[in-house]
Order: sequence, then structure tokens, then C-alpha cells
Amino acid sequence: MDAIGIFALVVAVVALVKIVTILIKPIAWYRLAEKIWRAPNVVMVACLVLGGIVFYSLIQELTIVEIFAVILFVALLGGISVASYHEEFIGLASKMLRDRKFLRKAWISIIVWLFLILWALKEILI
Repeated sequence: MDAIGIFALVVAVVALVKIVTILIKPIAWYRLAEKIWRAPNVVMVACLVLGGIVFYSLIQELTIVEIFAVILFVALLGGISVASYHEEFIGLASKMLRDRKFLRKAWISIIVWLFLILWALKEILI
């Protein structure tokens, strides 16, 4: 099995475990999420490192344009989930934008996104 297959297997297994856990004992999933998010800086660094590893592996097999097409697909799937909780989502977004430290808190993700967006636009338009 190649790296992409392993990544797909991890996503499928974690998603299945999450859905089954939420159906059987939702508080167990909540408690796990609560423990994970107690250390947001650790989560951020771990996601950045793991994201870099996954991205490096993906870019060996796919183009940045193909990766952006998959991002669109995942965003649309996320939209299905968020639509049911639109009021809470809008409330959170509003709270985040009112936070004067928003840009300082999000600078890493903004830089990563800008780099990837510019790369994708370069490949698509040039």
C-alpha cells in the first residue's frame, strides 16, 4: 500500500470509529475532543508537522491543482455538516473576527494558505 492508500485508510478508520462512537456513546467522543483541545498549541504544531508530511507525500503523486480540487470536495462535505449548525457557526465566526488578536493567532495558517493559493494560481493560470 502506498502513502496515499495509508492516508485514505487512516481517514476511513477514524471516520468510522467517530461515527460509531457518536451513535453509541456521544459523550465519549466529546471527552476525547475536550482532552485534545486542552493543548491547542500542541495540536497546532502536530497538525502543521503531520500536514507537512501528508502534503509532501501527496505532492509526489498529485499536482497542486488536483489537491485543490480535493480541497473543494472536502469543503463542500464540510458545508453539509456546518449547514445544520449555521447559527452556531456564524456566531463563532463573528466572535473570531471581533477578536483583535485574530491575525496574530492565525498567522501560520494564513501564510500556509497564501503560499498554496499562489502556487495553485500559478499552475492554473501560467
